[in-house]
Amino acid sequence: MSGDTPVRPDGGWLGASVSRNEDPQLLTGRGLFVGDVDAPDMLHAAFLRSPYAHARIDTIDVSAAKSRDGVVAVYTAEDLGDLFRPMPMVVPPAPVPGLVFNERTHTPLAKDKVRYAGEPIALVVAQNRYIAEDALADIEVDWSTLPVAGDLEFAAGEDAPQVHDGLAGNVAAIARQTKGDYAAVAAGAHKIIRRRFTYEHGMAQPMETRGVAARFDRRTAHLTVWASTQAPTSLRAGLATVLGLGERDLRVIAPFVGGGFGVKVLMYYPEEVLVPWAARELNAAVKWIEDRAEHFLATTQERGQIHDAEIAVDAEGRILGLKDDFLHDNGAYNPYGLTVPINSQCSLFGPYDVPAFDSTFTAVYTNKPIASPFRGAGRQHGVFVIERLIDIAARELGIDRVEMRRRNLLAPEDFPVNHGVIFQDFTELTYDSGDYATVLDRAAERIGYARFVAEEQPTLRAEGKCVGIGIVNYVEGTGIGPYEGARVQVQANGRVAVATGAGTQGQGHYTSFAQLVAEQLGVSPRDVDLTTGDTDQFYWGAGTFASRGAVVAGNAIHAAARAVREKAIALAAAEFECDATDILLEDGVVRQRGSNRLMPLGELAHLANPMRGAVRPGTEPGLESTQYFGPEMGTTASGAHAMIVEVDPETMMINIRDYVVVHDCGTAINPLIVAGQIHGGVAQGIGNAFFEKIVFDSDGQLLNGSLADYLLPTSLDIPRMTLDHTVTLSTLNELGIKGVGEAGAIPVGPLFAQALEDALDLPARGVDVTEIPLSPNRLWELSQAP
Repeated sequence: MSGDTPVRPDGGWLGASVSRNEDPQLLTGRGLFVGDVDAPDMLHAAFLRSPYAHARIDTIDVSAAKSRDGVVAVYTAEDLGDLFRPMPMVVPPAPVPGLVFNERTHTPLAKDKVRYAGEPIALVVAQNRYIAEDALADIEVDWSTLPVAGDLEFAAGEDAPQVHDGLAGNVAAIARQTKGDYAAVAAGAHKIIRRRFTYEHGMAQPMETRGVAARFDRRTAHLTVWASTQAPTSLRAGLATVLGLGERDLRVIAPFVGGGFGVKVLMYYPEEVLVPWAARELNAAVKWIEDRAEHFLATTQERGQIHDAEIAVDAEGRILGLKDDFLHDNGAYNPYGLTVPINSQCSLFGPYDVPAFDSTFTAVYTNKPIASPFRGAGRQHGVFVIERLIDIAARELGIDRVEMRRRNLLAPEDFPVNHGVIFQDFTELTYDSGDYATVLDRAAERIGYARFVAEEQPTLRAEGKCVGIGIVNYVEGTGIGPYEGARVQVQANGRVAVATGAGTQGQGHYTSFAQLVAEQLGVSPRDVDLTTGDTDQFYWGAGTFASRGAVVAGNAIHAAARAVREKAIALAAAEFECDATDILLEDGVVRQRGSNRLMPLGELAHLANPMRGAVRPGTEPGLESTQYFGPEMGTTASGAHAMIVEVDPETMMINIRDYVVVHDCGTAINPLIVAGQIHGGVAQGIGNAFFEKIVFDSDGQLLNGSLADYLLPTSLDIPRMTLDHTVTLSTLNELGIKGVGEAGAIPVGPLFAQALEDALDLPARGVDVTEIPLSPNRLWELSQAP
C-alpha cells in the first residue's frame, strides 16, 4: 500500500482525488503477472499456426517433433477427443426482430481446414519455450491452398470463396433496425447528404500480451489457472463447461493484468482452453505467454467497416432522419456475437434528436483474425459516421459546425430518451440523463473556438501555416449488466477486506473501490484491501469490460459496505447502550456522539464474532456482507472533444496545439483516476486515428506484423490535455455513476478528420475526409486532389 496517508476531505472520500493504492507495489516490481507465475518443473507450450489464410490441411506429421529431446507432448486436433468441438458463444446475438444470424465458432485446434493466417493447428509442450519453439519447425504439414476472401466487400459478394462450407455466402448476420419513417422524411427533406465511410482494422496492443498458466493436482483433481483475462469468473465457468469439470474443482486467478482493452474478454481463446487441458492431461504445470509476433495474429482485432450513409435535413439544419447500410468485417468466426456492429448501429444516434432512422448491417465472414470488442467496441464507427455527416451538411447549408450540432442536441427535459432500437444489453436503447448543450458549449469555450475561427486561424494562414480546428460530440452506452457482486468484511486488525469477481487491468480499482468502502465505514482508503479476479475469493461475476466496472461492481461494493455500516452501528449501539443515531464511524473507530466512549472498528469486529453465547435469530456473525447489483439497462455517458492542429505541408506530420475534453460520467468516484482513463483513451484514439492500421494483402497475409511496421504513438505524439467535467447523475444506480473507460478513445477519429480537413482546407478542393485511419502519406494524397 502507498506510504502516504491521505486526510479525509471535508466532502468525504467519494469524489476525492486520492493517489492510487496499487502503484507502490507495481512501481517496485512486486506485482504478480501471469509471466511471473512459476512452479517446479514448469512445462512450456508453443503453438504451430497456419501460414495461410485459407487452406486445406492434407496431412500433419508430428513424429519428428515428438522425438526431439525435451519435448513432452505434441497434440493436433485428432488428439483432443471430446475437447474437439466448436467452442460456445461468448455473447449470444441481441434479440433484434428479423435478425439473420449464422453462428460459426472456432475449435481449439483447426482440423481439415484453416480460415485465417495464424489459426493454431498443433500444440507442443516441452521442458522450456526454446525447445517447444524449435519443435514447431519439426512438424511437417501438407497444405492445399484455397482462394481467399480477404477484402470485406469482395467477401460479401456472390463470387467470393466460401469461408465456411455449407453456408450460403459469407453472411454472418443481417440486422435491420428502424425508428419512424425515414423514406417519408427523406422525400420532404431540404437536402440529403450521402457519403461512403470506411473505418479500418486496428489492434489493442496491450503492454502485456496474453498469457495463461495452469497446474493440475491429480490427487485432489483440482485445476488452478492463471490467466491474463478481463473476465476470470466467466472464464472459470467456461473452462468448467468445455473441460467437463465441476466449477468447485477449478480456480481461475487473474493477477495484475497489463492492459486489456476488450481483447482479453474472449473466454474461449484456443490457448486459454488448451493449456489447462494439457496441464490436466500431463498432471503438470504448463505455461504459455504470447509473444508480440503472435499477438498480431492470435489476438482478436477490430474496426473494419464500410458505411453507405445519408442524412436528411431541413433548411435550418435540423436532422429529419438518418439512413446507414454498412458491412462489418467479422473475421473468420463470430464467438462474440454482434456486440461490435450493434454498438456501431446504436451509436449513430449520437446526442442528437433523430426522428427517423433506418440502419441495416451485414456482418461478413472473411479470412482474417476474429473481430471482437476493442476499447470503444464499435462505437467509434457510428460516431464517425454521424459526426462527419453533420460536418458536411453544415458546410453545404452554410451553417457553423458547432451551431448545427447545438440545434440538434437532445435537451435535458427530453430524458429519458428511448430510441426504440435494441442495444447490446438486449434492452431498448435508452439514454437515462444528460446535458449535452452544456458539454458542447464548454468544450467550444475551453478550446477558444469562436476566437480561433474569427481571428487566430486567418492570421496563421496568412503566415503560411496550415492550422485547423475540430469539435465533435459523442455518447457512450456504459455500465451494462448482467451484474457484479462484492463481499466487504471488517477484520479484527481493523483493516477492511473487499472481494469482487470483477477483474482489473489498470483502472485504479484498488483505490476507487476502496474509497467507496472508506466513505461508508469511516476508515482511510489505505486501510482497505481489495481482492479481484480470484474465483476462490469471490465466486460470481461477469468481468471488467464495456465501461462497467465502477457502475456495476462499484454499486455492489457500495451496497455491501453500507450493509456492514448498518451492522456496525447496530452492534455499537447495543454495546454502548445508546441510540443508533448517536453512533459515528470515523477515523477507524466507532464513537458515541456527545461522549468519550469509543472502540476501534477491529475490536467491534471481534465482538461480532463471539466465541461464547448465542447469536440472536435474524442476525449474522461478523461485520461482513455480500451484495449484488444488476442494472436494468446501461447508463449513458457523454462528452465533447476539441482540438487545434497544425500540419506541416511538406511532410504532413502533425502538431496538436491544443486538446480539450469535456466529459459527463455522472458521479466521479476519483477525478484523478477519471483523468487517467481519459488520457489513456485519447492516446489510444490518436493511435487509431493517425498511426495504426493493420494491412493485409489479397492473400490474407498480414504485411505489417511487427512494432517496426505497425506504428504506435509515443509520448511525444500525445498532447497535454485540458479536461473538464459536467455532472448529470445517472438515474439507474444509487451512486449516479456512468462509465468512463472508453470515453477518451471513441470520438478521436471524427475529430481528426474534421480538424485535418480544416487545416488543409480540403473541402475547397472538393475533398471530404471519409476514412480512418489517416496518415501523413494519406494526407498528402488527399491534398493533391485537383
